[in-house]
Amino acid sequence: MPRTTFCDAPAAAASTSRGPFAATRPFTRGSARKEAWFLVSTFAVMAAFATVAVLPLAWPLRLLGSLGTGLTMVRAFILFHDRHHGAAFTESRIAKLVLDAYGLLLLTPPRLWRYTHNYHHAHTARTDGDQRGTYTLFTTEQWRNASKRERFAYRAEHHPLTLLFGYVTVFLGTFGVWPVLRKPAASWDSLASLVVHAGVGTLAWVLGGPAVFVFAFLIPFFLAGAIGAFLFYVQHYFEECSVPDEATWTHAGAALGASSHVAFGPVGSWFTGNIGLHHIHHLNPKIPFYRLPEALAAVPALQTSKPIVLSPRAIARCLRLKLWDADSGRLVAYADA
Repeated sequence: MPRTTFCDAPAAAASTSRGPFAATRPFTRGSARKEAWFLVSTFAVMAAFATVAVLPLAWPLRLLGSLGTGLTMVRAFILFHDRHHGAAFTESRIAKLVLDAYGLLLLTPPRLWRYTHNYHHAHTARTDGDQRGTYTLFTTEQWRNASKRERFAYRAEHHPLTLLFGYVTVFLGTFGVWPVLRKPAASWDSLASLVVHAGVGTLAWVLGGPAVFVFAFLIPFFLAGAIGAFLFYVQHYFEECSVPDEATWTHAGAALGASSHVAFGPVGSWFTGNIGLHHIHHLNPKIPFYRLPEALAAVPALQTSKPIVLSPRAIARCLRLKLWDADSGRLVAYADA
Protein backbone atom coordinates (compact mmCIF):
# COMPACT_ATOMS: atom_id res chain seq x y z
CA MET A 1 0.00 0.00 0.00
CA PRO A 2 2.97 2.38 0.00
CA ARG A 3 2.98 5.50 -2.14
CA THR A 4 4.81 8.67 -1.01
CA THR A 5 6.93 11.78 -1.34
CA PHE A 6 9.50 12.74 1.23
CA CYS A 7 11.20 15.68 2.79
CA ASP A 8 14.46 17.19 4.04
CA ALA A 9 17.10 19.59 2.75
CA PRO A 10 16.74 23.24 1.98
CA ALA A 11 15.68 24.58 -1.39
CA ALA A 12 19.26 25.64 -2.08
CA ALA A 13 20.32 22.00 -2.13
CA ALA A 14 17.50 21.20 -4.52
CA SER A 15 18.86 23.70 -7.02
CA THR A 16 22.27 22.02 -7.28
CA SER A 17 21.34 19.51 -9.89
CA ARG A 18 24.45 17.77 -11.19
CA GLY A 19 27.15 18.76 -8.69
CA PRO A 20 26.18 16.53 -5.74
CA PHE A 21 25.40 13.58 -8.00
CA ALA A 22 28.79 13.78 -9.72
CA ALA A 23 30.48 13.99 -6.32
CA THR A 24 28.88 10.70 -5.25
CA ARG A 25 30.10 8.67 -8.23
CA PRO A 26 33.37 7.50 -6.61
CA PHE A 27 31.29 5.83 -3.89
CA THR A 28 29.48 3.54 -6.32
CA ARG A 29 32.49 1.21 -6.44
CA GLY A 30 31.85 -1.76 -4.20
CA SER A 31 33.85 -4.65 -2.81
CA ALA A 32 32.85 -8.23 -3.64
CA ARG A 33 34.78 -9.45 -0.58
CA LYS A 34 32.93 -7.10 1.77
CA GLU A 35 29.61 -8.01 0.21
CA ALA A 36 30.28 -11.72 0.69
CA TRP A 37 30.97 -11.04 4.36
CA PHE A 38 27.82 -8.91 4.74
CA LEU A 39 25.70 -11.64 3.13
CA VAL A 40 27.09 -14.47 5.26
CA SER A 41 27.20 -12.53 8.53
CA THR A 42 23.69 -11.10 8.14
CA PHE A 43 22.06 -14.44 7.52
CA ALA A 44 24.19 -16.07 10.24
CA VAL A 45 22.95 -13.51 12.78
CA MET A 46 19.38 -14.05 11.60
CA ALA A 47 19.78 -17.81 11.93
CA ALA A 48 21.18 -17.43 15.45
CA PHE A 49 18.25 -15.30 16.57
CA ALA A 50 15.79 -17.66 14.87
CA THR A 51 17.36 -20.61 16.68
CA VAL A 52 16.70 -18.92 20.02
CA ALA A 53 13.09 -18.33 18.92
CA VAL A 54 12.67 -22.00 17.97
CA LEU A 55 14.25 -23.66 21.00
CA PRO A 56 11.99 -24.62 23.94
CA LEU A 57 13.38 -21.90 26.22
CA ALA A 58 11.61 -19.52 28.60
CA TRP A 59 9.24 -17.28 26.64
CA PRO A 60 11.18 -14.02 27.32
CA LEU A 61 14.24 -15.54 25.66
CA ARG A 62 12.19 -16.79 22.73
CA LEU A 63 10.62 -13.34 22.37
CA LEU A 64 14.10 -11.82 22.34
CA GLY A 65 15.00 -14.25 19.56
CA SER A 66 11.85 -13.24 17.67
CA LEU A 67 12.63 -9.54 17.90
CA GLY A 68 16.24 -10.08 16.87
CA THR A 69 15.11 -12.15 13.90
CA GLY A 70 12.68 -9.45 12.78
CA LEU A 71 15.29 -6.70 13.07
CA THR A 72 17.87 -8.71 11.13
CA MET A 73 15.27 -9.38 8.45
CA VAL A 74 15.20 -5.61 7.85
CA ARG A 75 18.96 -5.59 7.26
CA ALA A 76 18.72 -8.59 4.94
CA PHE A 77 16.04 -6.74 3.00
CA ILE A 78 18.50 -3.88 2.41
CA LEU A 79 20.88 -6.40 0.84
CA PHE A 80 18.06 -7.55 -1.45
CA HIS A 81 17.18 -3.91 -2.13
CA ASP A 82 20.76 -3.02 -3.15
CA ARG A 83 21.02 -6.12 -5.33
CA HIS A 84 18.05 -4.88 -7.39
CA HIS A 85 19.48 -1.39 -7.70
CA GLY A 86 22.65 -2.91 -9.11
CA ALA A 87 24.52 -1.28 -6.22
CA ALA A 88 25.81 -4.50 -4.67
CA PHE A 89 26.00 -8.27 -5.20
CA THR A 90 26.40 -7.85 -8.96
CA GLU A 91 29.17 -10.44 -9.35
CA SER A 92 27.90 -13.45 -7.40
CA ARG A 93 25.23 -15.74 -8.80
CA ILE A 94 24.90 -17.41 -5.43
CA ALA A 95 24.21 -14.06 -3.74
CA LYS A 96 21.60 -13.20 -6.36
CA LEU A 97 19.84 -16.55 -5.90
CA VAL A 98 19.91 -16.29 -2.10
CA LEU A 99 18.62 -12.71 -2.08
CA ASP A 100 15.90 -13.33 -4.66
CA ALA A 101 14.72 -16.37 -2.70
CA TYR A 102 14.70 -14.19 0.39
CA GLY A 103 12.66 -11.59 -1.49
CA LEU A 104 10.03 -14.21 -2.29
CA LEU A 105 9.90 -15.29 1.35
CA LEU A 106 9.65 -11.67 2.51
CA LEU A 107 6.70 -10.97 0.19
CA THR A 108 8.72 -8.66 -2.04
CA PRO A 109 8.66 -10.58 -5.33
CA PRO A 110 11.85 -9.50 -7.15
CA ARG A 111 10.32 -8.57 -10.52
CA LEU A 112 7.44 -6.54 -9.06
CA TRP A 113 9.66 -4.94 -6.42
CA ARG A 114 12.27 -3.87 -8.98
CA TYR A 115 9.65 -2.34 -11.28
CA THR A 116 7.69 -0.41 -8.66
CA HIS A 117 10.74 0.69 -6.67
CA ASN A 118 12.67 1.94 -9.70
CA TYR A 119 9.53 3.77 -10.81
CA HIS A 120 9.36 5.42 -7.41
CA HIS A 121 12.98 6.55 -7.68
CA ALA A 122 12.31 8.08 -11.10
CA HIS A 123 9.20 9.96 -9.90
CA THR A 124 10.01 10.95 -6.31
CA ALA A 125 8.14 14.04 -5.07
CA ARG A 126 5.82 14.28 -8.06
CA THR A 127 2.19 14.82 -7.15
CA ASP A 128 0.91 14.59 -10.73
CA GLY A 129 0.12 11.20 -12.24
CA ASP A 130 0.95 7.70 -11.07
CA GLN A 131 2.76 7.40 -7.73
CA ARG A 132 3.23 3.63 -7.62
CA GLY A 133 5.89 2.20 -5.35
CA THR A 134 5.32 4.59 -2.45
CA TYR A 135 2.62 6.26 -0.37
CA THR A 136 0.42 8.53 -2.46
CA LEU A 137 0.92 12.23 -1.81
CA PHE A 138 -2.01 14.61 -2.30
CA THR A 139 -1.64 18.35 -2.37
CA THR A 140 -4.09 20.31 -0.22
CA GLU A 141 -5.89 21.29 -3.42
CA GLN A 142 -6.19 17.66 -4.53
CA TRP A 143 -7.49 16.79 -1.05
CA ARG A 144 -10.16 19.51 -1.18
CA ASN A 145 -11.29 18.29 -4.62
CA ALA A 146 -11.20 14.56 -3.72
CA SER A 147 -14.37 12.51 -3.48
CA LYS A 148 -15.42 10.82 -0.23
CA ARG A 149 -14.22 7.50 -1.59
CA GLU A 150 -10.81 8.94 -2.55
CA ARG A 151 -10.44 10.57 0.86
CA PHE A 152 -11.32 7.32 2.63
CA ALA A 153 -8.75 5.38 0.58
CA TYR A 154 -6.10 8.04 1.20
CA ARG A 155 -6.77 8.12 4.95
CA ALA A 156 -6.63 4.32 5.10
CA GLU A 157 -3.33 4.23 3.21
CA HIS A 158 -1.74 6.79 5.56
CA HIS A 159 -3.25 5.64 8.84
CA PRO A 160 -0.76 4.63 11.59
CA LEU A 161 -2.49 1.24 11.89
CA THR A 162 -1.74 0.63 8.22
CA LEU A 163 1.94 1.11 9.03
CA LEU A 164 1.79 -0.97 12.21
CA PHE A 165 0.18 -3.85 10.31
CA GLY A 166 2.47 -3.37 7.32
CA TYR A 167 3.11 -7.11 7.17
CA VAL A 168 -0.52 -7.52 6.07
CA THR A 169 -1.38 -4.17 4.43
CA VAL A 170 1.84 -3.48 2.53
CA PHE A 171 3.67 -6.73 1.96
CA LEU A 172 1.00 -9.45 2.03
CA GLY A 173 -1.61 -7.17 0.46
CA THR A 174 0.13 -4.76 -1.92
CA PHE A 175 2.90 -7.05 -3.16
CA GLY A 176 1.13 -10.38 -2.78
CA VAL A 177 -2.64 -10.77 -2.83
CA TRP A 178 -3.67 -7.61 -4.68
CA PRO A 179 -1.54 -8.16 -7.84
CA VAL A 180 -2.72 -11.79 -8.06
CA LEU A 181 -6.37 -10.76 -7.78
CA ARG A 182 -5.96 -7.86 -10.20
CA LYS A 183 -3.86 -9.49 -12.94
CA PRO A 184 -3.41 -13.21 -12.21
CA ALA A 185 -1.64 -14.13 -15.44
CA ALA A 186 0.91 -11.33 -15.18
CA SER A 187 1.54 -11.73 -11.45
CA TRP A 188 3.26 -15.11 -11.33
CA ASP A 189 6.04 -13.70 -9.14
CA SER A 190 3.55 -12.46 -6.55
CA LEU A 191 1.85 -15.85 -6.59
CA ALA A 192 5.23 -17.57 -6.16
CA SER A 193 5.97 -15.25 -3.24
CA LEU A 194 2.66 -16.12 -1.56
CA VAL A 195 3.30 -19.85 -2.05
CA VAL A 196 6.84 -19.67 -0.64
CA HIS A 197 5.75 -17.53 2.30
CA ALA A 198 2.74 -19.70 3.12
CA GLY A 199 4.83 -22.85 2.69
CA VAL A 200 7.45 -21.73 5.21
CA GLY A 201 4.76 -20.65 7.66
CA THR A 202 3.01 -24.00 7.30
CA LEU A 203 6.25 -25.89 7.88
CA ALA A 204 6.89 -23.86 11.02
CA TRP A 205 3.44 -24.83 12.35
CA VAL A 206 3.54 -28.50 11.31
CA LEU A 207 7.11 -29.23 12.38
CA GLY A 208 7.32 -26.99 15.43
CA GLY A 209 3.79 -26.37 16.58
CA PRO A 210 2.00 -23.11 17.44
CA ALA A 211 4.83 -21.76 19.63
CA VAL A 212 7.43 -22.06 16.87
CA PHE A 213 5.00 -20.54 14.36
CA VAL A 214 4.42 -17.52 16.61
CA PHE A 215 7.98 -16.95 17.83
CA ALA A 216 9.96 -17.90 14.72
CA PHE A 217 7.55 -16.82 11.97
CA LEU A 218 4.66 -14.56 12.91
CA ILE A 219 6.38 -12.12 15.28
CA PRO A 220 9.50 -11.64 13.11
CA PHE A 221 7.48 -11.02 9.95
CA PHE A 222 5.09 -8.71 11.78
CA LEU A 223 7.97 -6.68 13.24
CA ALA A 224 9.91 -6.49 9.97
CA GLY A 225 6.74 -5.47 8.11
CA ALA A 226 5.92 -2.72 10.61
CA ILE A 227 9.46 -1.32 10.53
CA GLY A 228 9.58 -1.47 6.73
CA ALA A 229 6.22 0.27 6.33
CA PHE A 230 7.15 2.99 8.82
CA LEU A 231 10.56 3.58 7.23
CA PHE A 232 8.88 3.94 3.83
CA TYR A 233 6.72 6.63 5.41
CA VAL A 234 9.27 8.64 7.41
CA GLN A 235 11.68 8.63 4.49
CA HIS A 236 9.33 10.99 2.66
CA TYR A 237 6.96 12.49 5.24
CA PHE A 238 8.81 14.75 7.66
CA GLU A 239 8.82 18.37 8.74
CA GLU A 240 11.68 19.67 6.57
CA CYS A 241 10.20 18.19 3.41
CA SER A 242 10.42 20.24 0.23
CA VAL A 243 8.33 19.03 -2.72
CA PRO A 244 9.18 20.92 -5.95
CA ASP A 245 6.43 21.88 -8.36
CA GLU A 246 6.29 20.11 -11.70
CA ALA A 247 7.91 22.98 -13.61
CA THR A 248 11.05 23.00 -11.44
CA TRP A 249 11.30 19.26 -10.69
CA THR A 250 14.75 17.67 -11.05
CA HIS A 251 15.98 14.31 -9.89
CA ALA A 252 18.66 15.80 -7.62
CA GLY A 253 16.28 18.41 -6.23
CA ALA A 254 13.67 15.79 -5.38
CA ALA A 255 16.28 13.48 -3.85
CA LEU A 256 17.85 16.11 -1.61
CA GLY A 257 14.72 18.08 -0.87
CA ALA A 258 12.14 15.35 -0.51
CA SER A 259 14.02 12.43 1.05
CA SER A 260 14.89 12.35 4.72
CA HIS A 261 18.06 11.87 6.71
CA VAL A 262 17.15 9.73 9.72
CA ALA A 263 19.89 9.55 12.34
CA PHE A 264 20.42 6.06 13.75
CA GLY A 265 23.12 5.01 16.18
CA PRO A 266 25.60 2.26 15.26
CA VAL A 267 23.22 -0.56 16.22
CA GLY A 268 20.24 0.99 14.44
CA SER A 269 22.36 1.70 11.36
CA TRP A 270 23.48 -1.95 11.26
CA PHE A 271 19.94 -3.32 11.44
CA THR A 272 18.61 -0.80 8.88
CA GLY A 273 21.57 -1.01 6.53
CA ASN A 274 22.22 2.76 6.65
CA ILE A 275 18.91 3.39 4.90
CA GLY A 276 18.44 6.40 7.17
CA LEU A 277 20.76 8.23 4.74
CA HIS A 278 17.88 8.13 2.31
CA HIS A 279 18.57 11.46 0.66
CA ILE A 280 21.93 10.12 -0.51
CA HIS A 281 20.41 6.84 -1.64
CA HIS A 282 17.79 8.70 -3.71
CA LEU A 283 20.41 10.97 -5.23
CA ASN A 284 22.49 7.98 -6.36
CA PRO A 285 20.97 4.52 -5.79
CA LYS A 286 24.10 2.88 -7.18
CA ILE A 287 25.96 3.58 -3.93
CA PRO A 288 26.14 0.37 -1.87
CA PHE A 289 24.55 0.65 1.55
CA TYR A 290 27.91 0.23 3.29
CA ARG A 291 29.40 3.27 1.52
CA LEU A 292 26.59 5.73 2.23
CA PRO A 293 28.26 7.02 5.44
CA GLU A 294 31.47 7.66 3.46
CA ALA A 295 29.56 9.70 0.91
CA LEU A 296 27.91 11.73 3.65
CA ALA A 297 31.24 12.51 5.28
CA ALA A 298 32.96 13.46 2.02
CA VAL A 299 30.34 15.54 0.18
CA PRO A 300 29.36 18.82 1.91
CA ALA A 301 26.20 19.21 -0.18
CA LEU A 302 24.85 16.03 1.45
CA GLN A 303 25.30 17.45 4.95
CA THR A 304 22.72 20.22 4.63
CA SER A 305 19.82 18.02 5.67
CA LYS A 306 18.70 18.28 9.27
CA PRO A 307 18.91 14.73 10.69
CA ILE A 308 15.74 13.32 12.23
CA VAL A 309 16.13 11.57 15.56
CA LEU A 310 13.27 9.11 15.94
CA SER A 311 12.05 10.01 19.40
CA PRO A 312 8.40 9.25 20.20
CA ARG A 313 7.61 12.94 19.74
CA ALA A 314 9.35 13.09 16.35
CA ILE A 315 7.54 9.96 15.19
CA ALA A 316 4.19 11.46 16.23
CA ARG A 317 5.00 14.66 14.30
CA CYS A 318 5.88 12.70 11.16
CA LEU A 319 2.67 10.68 11.38
CA ARG A 320 0.62 13.91 11.47
CA LEU A 321 1.98 15.01 8.08
CA LYS A 322 -0.34 13.92 5.29
CA LEU A 323 -0.66 16.59 2.55
CA TRP A 324 1.61 18.95 0.64
CA ASP A 325 0.64 22.62 0.94
CA ALA A 326 2.30 24.44 -1.95
CA ASP A 327 1.34 27.86 -0.57
CA SER A 328 3.19 27.39 2.72
CA GLY A 329 5.82 25.06 1.21
CA ARG A 330 5.44 22.33 3.80
CA LEU A 331 3.64 19.10 4.64
CA VAL A 332 0.56 19.62 6.77
CA ALA A 333 -2.11 17.68 8.64
CA TYR A 334 -5.61 17.09 7.27
CA ALA A 335 -6.98 19.80 9.53
CA ASP A 336 -4.70 22.39 7.91
CA ALA A 337 -6.07 21.76 4.41
